[in-house]
Amino acid sequence: MSVFNGKLLIIGFGCVGQAILPLLQNHESFKPKQIEIISPNLNGEKVANYYGLKIEALALTQQNYISILADKLKVGDFLLNLSVDVSSCDLIAYCIQNQILYLDTCIEPWAGRYMDKTLAPSERSNYQLREELLALRKVYPTGTTCVVTHGANPGLASHFVKQALINLGIKQGILSEVAQKTASSYSKNQWAMLANQLEIKSIHIAEKDTQETSVIRKKKEFVNTWSIDGLISEGAQPAELGWGSHEKILPANGASHASGCQAAIYLKQPGLMTKVHTWTPSGGSFLGYVITHNEAISLADYFTLVDPKTQQLVYRPTVHYSYHPSSDTQLSIHEFIGNHFNEPDTKRLLNDEIDHGMDELGVLLLGPKHNAYWYGSTLNIQQARELAKFNSATSLQIAAGVLSGMIWAIRHPACGIVEPEEMDFQEVLEIAKPYLGNMVGEYSDWTPLKNRSELFSQKLDHQDPWQFQNFVASY
Repeated sequence: MSVFNGKLLIIGFGCVGQAILPLLQNHESFKPKQIEIISPNLNGEKVANYYGLKIEALALTQQNYISILADKLKVGDFLLNLSVDVSSCDLIAYCIQNQILYLDTCIEPWAGRYMDKTLAPSERSNYQLREELLALRKVYPTGTTCVVTHGANPGLASHFVKQALINLGIKQGILSEVAQKTASSYSKNQWAMLANQLEIKSIHIAEKDTQETSVIRKKKEFVNTWSIDGLISEGAQPAELGWGSHEKILPANGASHASGCQAAIYLKQPGLMTKVHTWTPSGGSFLGYVITHNEAISLADYFTLVDPKTQQLVYRPTVHYSYHPSSDTQLSIHEFIGNHFNEPDTKRLLNDEIDHGMDELGVLLLGPKHNAYWYGSTLNIQQARELAKFNSATSLQIAAGVLSGMIWAIRHPACGIVEPEEMDFQEVLEIAKPYLGNMVGEYSDWTPLKNRSELFSQKLDHQDPWQFQNFVASY
């Protein structure tokens, strides 16, 4: 039981804001009278009205956010930040100063930063945004719980990785069945040592979205099954990945950051123009976009082992998102890139018109001891609609991550700024699983070199299939 008696202020009411309402209604902690919504526009008004709620058309800016939050929130309330173009760090600082619970699904800057041509790629990266968050945590080492980057991915993906490691550990005889019950108490170092012992070389957040609609996409229309603005902004950022200790060579267009944790690198090209070979149980082998996501950096950082005497890097896996969107979204992406990343004429969120398909979202753990092991959620559109109104498979997976993170924060209200890896993965998954369809764990003999065509010369490392150069789709 998790009782919450304060106000819940939802900022932003796009795809995820609309998706979370039916889950909040199903949970005993939230009543309609507790919920208030503000958003730059009235999109989703029909969904809000269905639950007896209204949207106030109000946009937070750098100039007005303090006065607006001061008017709407008090000690013990909850700020659910589902907006874009609003600084996560500024909102978090306000919430800690005023003892307000907080959760977001990504670290956002104020409007304009992602497309600012005066900034170097490193300055527009998720790595830099996370470093600013970590700097804020030094200013506020304790305080009211503020959960950052907790949707499906980032968010649930980090908990999937831990469960996958436990499954692999038991399968390989490294862990006993009893370990499953005590895993929540493992330290950061214990998790990293387990991943190292299992010889995990690379972790893909491997997602394939096969949801389809019979409504034909129009020219210059960007369609997607989740936040269109979110995909556009992330896709225009540099491709980013956690950089493993086993990697031999930096990509030709790769670069490291000048400061910070040094757990990740970036490529000097956008994520929407970077593809990698990956695998899911139903999708098989396919190409996915390396869209920058916070979990690629935070997971790599979390699973870093350093020699305590020499401070030399001992172990770190390579981590990145590998995303195959729906067919219409891919067409939208091609047109968007062809138009030099300029704003599309119109946008359409796919939901009610989806006819069939599923979202297969999980983590692919790769290494010599087991080749490939995928663990995650397979949720089809029929299941999603039965579980929660106004949802697609994609939006429900995200909403499940939001709800589970919120409930965790309410149960643990004084943890300060928290990343997903620092939360109890078993507690979070227990809350989320009812909305995730089928939880699947599947082994495969897949590697990025399996059945690889040799029609053209490629820079491949046949001695070590887990090198990033073998995954990236380039010649």
